Amino acid sequence: MTFEYKQAILVRQDLKLPKGKMAAQAAHASVEATLRSDKSKVKEWRNEGMAKIVLKVADEKELLKYNQIAKDSGLTTAVITDAGHTVVEPGTRTCIAIGPDTEEKIDAVISELKLM
Repeated sequence: MTFEYKQAILVRQDLKLPKGKMAAQAAHASVEATLRSDKSKVKEWRNEGMAKIVLKVADEKELLKYNQIAKDSGLTTAVITDAGHTVVEPGTRTCIAIGPDTEEKIDAVISELKLM
């Protein structure tokens, strides 16, 4: 089944986050980007099952590069900055979410990245 809409979540690999921490950070990104997104896109995405993919980026530099490319492409993004209560230092940028938006627009930004 192909989806018209999806969301991409990019997670830094250099932080070596424990699985639970990574899942929580990805969830933060997903929710924040959804809340910032156009309501009609969110509605379509929800009707299709809210497809998401989680992808790897090497470090903060690469994370911010893809965030800027997405923003320059007119996509909604959310950068998650950790409070630093558990695993990482306060202010550490852990992940971003892009979309939801059309697969075509998101794939144009993230096509070179590998799945988590």
